[in-house]
Amino acid sequence: MISATILSFTHSLFPSWRASPSSSCGTTDSAVGFGANRAFSYRFTRKSNQTRVSFPKLIRTSSGFRSCSATLSLIVEVEEKPKFDADKAALLVKEVRKSFNSGKTRSYEWRVSQLKSIEKMVEEKEMEITEALYKDLSKPAFEAFISEISQVKSSCKLALKELSSWMIPEKVKTSLTTYPSSAEIVSEPLGVVLVISTWNFPFLLSLDPVIGAISAGNAVVLKPSEIAPATSLLLSNLVQEYLDNSAIRVVEGAVDETTALLAQKWDKILYTGSARVARIVMAAAAKHLTPVILELGGKCPAVVDSNIDIQVAVRRIIAGKWACNNGQACIGVDYIITTNAFAPKLIHSLRHGLEQFFGKDPMKSKDISRIVSSSHFARLVKLLDEENVSDKVVFGGQRDENQLKIAPTILLDVPEDSLIMQEEIFGPLMPIYTVENLEDSFEVINSKQKPLAAYLFTNDEQLKKDFVQNISSGGMLINDTIIHVATEGLPFGGVGESGMGSYHGKFSFDAFSHKKAVLYRSFAGDTSIRYPPYTPEKQRLLKALISGNIISIILALIGWSRD
Repeated sequence: MISATILSFTHSLFPSWRASPSSSCGTTDSAVGFGANRAFSYRFTRKSNQTRVSFPKLIRTSSGFRSCSATLSLIVEVEEKPKFDADKAALLVKEVRKSFNSGKTRSYEWRVSQLKSIEKMVEEKEMEITEALYKDLSKPAFEAFISEISQVKSSCKLALKELSSWMIPEKVKTSLTTYPSSAEIVSEPLGVVLVISTWNFPFLLSLDPVIGAISAGNAVVLKPSEIAPATSLLLSNLVQEYLDNSAIRVVEGAVDETTALLAQKWDKILYTGSARVARIVMAAAAKHLTPVILELGGKCPAVVDSNIDIQVAVRRIIAGKWACNNGQACIGVDYIITTNAFAPKLIHSLRHGLEQFFGKDPMKSKDISRIVSSSHFARLVKLLDEENVSDKVVFGGQRDENQLKIAPTILLDVPEDSLIMQEEIFGPLMPIYTVENLEDSFEVINSKQKPLAAYLFTNDEQLKKDFVQNISSGGMLINDTIIHVATEGLPFGGVGESGMGSYHGKFSFDAFSHKKAVLYRSFAGDTSIRYPPYTPEKQRLLKALISGNIISIILALIGWSRD
């Protein structure tokens, strides 16, 4: 009875392992037929790494079972997932490229079918997507819908609506030197592209570039972030279920898998993440002369004037910081610059706004995301606890390592050379840097690397013009934060250290297309002027044609010169 019970228990846990008897408590027995008061253990074998699992040993008595001082030791060998190395990556690219070379992804019908499948996938699996985002980031359902799910839906809707017009060749005027002729720019797919996504908006930043790549007629391999494992697994399963796996694949994993993918020849790579890893991606791409789009980040400033509707401004700043993945956003407000005189009023309004949004104890709020991992938590704590910084906290500062939560925190006038003012924060810490005059903020911003976004709150029209003219950033927004990325007609991308290239909407289609120049001519209108032997008369006529001066052309044709 004992053996049957334990075998049933172990087989329920490890159904494919076989058991072999081994001695324990000084007694050796066969796999069946154990006598009373005998303890036992099993060795489960399988070709893979061994793992020991221990349970208390049970001894049968007249009243039931009691545990022996020894333990039941199950030495199990856990099967490892096959390693995804450079060879497997090369095979994957070969298979996907074969699909692209067949021409199937170029057709309008295939592109539309895949976009509709993504649209259907998001509609049918919205609950699962929301749950995955909550598992990875404790992202509130409302925020998950607004910042990720609805954005993917909008990208699909726009692509489906405009794709036929995007694919139409663009007509171009021709010159007199090619007359008679016509010309056009043809958008053709690049081929097989790699999208390496990030963890802070793991659903949106995975599928938005994929939508662009599909719209342009490419085959795609997506590598989601391993730091958001629930979303990564969900994407892998959903792509396999809904999309054409001969041309669209997902590869899960971490450094080893990404390294294997980067060793391959791609026709374009889009990477979203840090500048440090971007350099690795770019170096790998350079070996194959592969073009890249790098969506990075930086310290995005918000300059706040005193002549504003402070209640509206504060709400929008909070929305662009703490209500945006708790500050873990590449376009989120990184720090504020305002005047010495206005800072106390701004801090008071921010405190009031934060309490309105997240309650007196924001650590208990269900409307704010957690920090993504313990390593990111430790990094933020290091920024906060630095000497000459920790005493600058004027609001917040609470933390809970077990829950990976840090409360919205405001700091005033931290040293310019502190880590929190030098590094991208990517979390709920908000330094406020004060200046005598707002114009001085330009020097502060321009002393740092170019940010992905820059924000200004003011009613001063001249200050708006000066800000746009003198501050270089990937994007810019006046009197609000972050929502410029939801504007269909604007590109999203960085400059300098904050990235290169851009996408979103039509810009996504263009980013994954080659703009092929095509000139059409007939056999009529051929002239000897372009062919040898070269004579002074031909040279005179050619110069006249290039100049476009009709009088010079007529004179050259009749053999006269204006000299």
